[in-house]
Amino acid sequence: MKNPITIQTNISAPISKVWDLWNKPEHITNWAFASDDWEAPSAENDLRVGGRFKTVMAAKDNSQSFDFEGVYTVVKEHSLIEYDMSDGRHVKIEFEETPVGVKITQNFDPESENSEELQRAGWQAILDNFKIYVESLA
Repeated sequence: MKNPITIQTNISAPISKVWDLWNKPEHITNWAFASDDWEAPSAENDLRVGGRFKTVMAAKDNSQSFDFEGVYTVVKEHSLIEYDMSDGRHVKIEFEETPVGVKITQNFDPESENSEELQRAGWQAILDNFKIYVESLA
């Protein structure tokens, strides 16, 4: 990764719960969007090296949608996920147990179409949605 963007969050929940809610399609559709006017109507996830994932992200007013997809390159249960997105960018997600729960650190290669600030804010908003979702199920 060259000049990756890094985002983080801390979640008050056990690692097994965080891992399951991050990776199970029936949960991904509940948190994988950056704002309330977007949604994730469908998700597929084959969590293994060489496995593929795809989450459809769509505006609720049907004005736009896109597939967020890629192939896993590293999977270490409860600790690390790495994947290459369909546009060739790389993502690394670390799950670290802490005394109060789990710290998630996500590094991703920026794309050239949007500013790094906008990309950081969008990805952080999705990560924040995940935190809210997990902690709401506690």
